[in-house]
Amino acid sequence: MPFLLIDKPTGITSHDVVDRVRKITGQRTVGHAGTLDPFATGLLIIGVERESTKHLNTFLGMGKTYEAIIRLGESSTTLDPEGEIVAVGGDNVSAERIETAITSLTGDLLQIPPMHSAIKIGGQKLYDLARKGIEIDRPPRPVTISKFITSPNPLLRKDGASDSIALPFDIPVIIDCSSGTYIRAIARDLGEKLGTAGYLTQLRRTAIGPYLIADATPLNEITKENWAMLAKKRVA
Repeated sequence: MPFLLIDKPTGITSHDVVDRVRKITGQRTVGHAGTLDPFATGLLIIGVERESTKHLNTFLGMGKTYEAIIRLGESSTTLDPEGEIVAVGGDNVSAERIETAITSLTGDLLQIPPMHSAIKIGGQKLYDLARKGIEIDRPPRPVTISKFITSPNPLLRKDGASDSIALPFDIPVIIDCSSGTYIRAIARDLGEKLGTAGYLTQLRRTAIGPYLIADATPLNEITKENWAMLAKKRVA
């Protein structure tokens, strides 16, 4: 069964990647195992031909690893760089408060999905409502954050006078999480716990279960001549 591990570039949708693979392979039956937002980059598993697409659900339930940058002190209507950005501010935060907030967002949690998501409530996709300026209550969903750490430690950036960090402030993080977790919602919740706001400025998926970004091929390097070879050696 041919699967491709693709390193998705920023600025295109997961469906755009599927369309590109259709053109490269000449196959109509192509699908992906887990959407990445247009601004996000990283690992996208693509199934080529019907037998492969029938098994994409195998990957959907696997845990994911992400590298992200969370900006504290500003909000975004979409919780990512594509929304309207508004400065929120707030009191300076300490290294200790940040670490405490991160710890509180680690483990088994109930997470409220973002309005800008494809989840359906009452037969309507949330992002369709959000685009109309409508916000509705969303039932929280159980997720597991097995690792949530800063990398590298951003707390080296201090104001020099005290153990505090002026807002806005960017925190690079690494997160291991269960399938269905919204990293954008983690950024939102971290900001709220610190008495301010937060959103993602960058997001990169580096692993899906045992499959790693190190073994993926950039989309622009996949051709009609090499795709079959890459598919055969990437995922058994």
